[in-house]
Amino acid sequence: SGILSTAAMEWRHNHDLGFMAGGSDFRLKQVDFLQEARVALSRYFNAEEKYTFLVPNFSHGFARLLEGLPNTYRFLLLNEDYPAVNYSVENRGFAVDYVSPDTDVEGNILAQIEKTRPDVLAFSIVQYSNGLKVDLNFLKRLKQLYPELLIVADGTQYCGTEVFDFDASGIDVLIASGYKWMLGGYGNGFMLMKPSVSKDVFTKNQTLGSPKEAFLQDRSVLSLYFESGHQDSLSFGTLYQSILWFEQLGKRMLQDRISDLSLKAKTAFEERNLLAPAISNRTIHSNIFNLLIRDEDYAKLERSNIKYTARGKGIRVSFHFYNTEQDLEHLLSVLDS
Repeated sequence: SGILSTAAMEWRHNHDLGFMAGGSDFRLKQVDFLQEARVALSRYFNAEEKYTFLVPNFSHGFARLLEGLPNTYRFLLLNEDYPAVNYSVENRGFAVDYVSPDTDVEGNILAQIEKTRPDVLAFSIVQYSNGLKVDLNFLKRLKQLYPELLIVADGTQYCGTEVFDFDASGIDVLIASGYKWMLGGYGNGFMLMKPSVSKDVFTKNQTLGSPKEAFLQDRSVLSLYFESGHQDSLSFGTLYQSILWFEQLGKRMLQDRISDLSLKAKTAFEERNLLAPAISNRTIHSNIFNLLIRDEDYAKLERSNIKYTARGKGIRVSFHFYNTEQDLEHLLSVLDS
């Protein structure tokens, strides 16, 4: 999980004090406040505000999206991708093909698309188990080759680690939870959609128009589906505060800190043969690593207060902008001992 900043904690405290004191009057201001959060997200990722949606998490947003697609669509997925991606598609009865997320995952994707011509490519930009990152430049080329292919990406393990221009990307729909690298806490996420594909989602429903109630007249049909029900201003406000903080720190600075430390970590892990070939043989990688450690290393890591998650045959460790070279050296010294 991402951590919570002191500034966000203080904001949350003041938010709840305001709610306690104001009650219904406090909530009357939340429509405008949530719109500010929506605008901040669209600004941060260079997405169109009209097609930026506040969702509780990736799973909710992706499930809603699948409901709005024809059940005749054929999907291409990555083997062993996050269950909220793969199972959500499989469970709804869509036709599915798979590719292996190995050293040449991009080549595997292209070959399978040429073979079966799927309607949708759905995947996590960064694989949660080992940190493998799909090349974003490849996705731009892929979209140029197959403009009718709907490219849907889970950005939970990616957003907040690099400067990302959604409008210029090859991705049609990006959905992410805010708890990871965005440091937004739980209960919030977002969906970014290209205007060009918005007409292909809930197509029939969009022709029926919006509800007749006056307080819903300014809502689009898509927002009614993706932003259904009451929204938690505490959760989305925390994500909003994190975005403001990131903008103050500088997106490029955050990217450089994460990239520099992750590159040093990858080199050190490769020297110790801690990475699987599918990762060590790739030049593009993320800030997440799956380390193939010895059985006796688990207890040493716990005694040294190093946080990790067991994933597959190894453990997952990762680095954010607040981590330092000293953190990396501490991890390496424990593994070397």
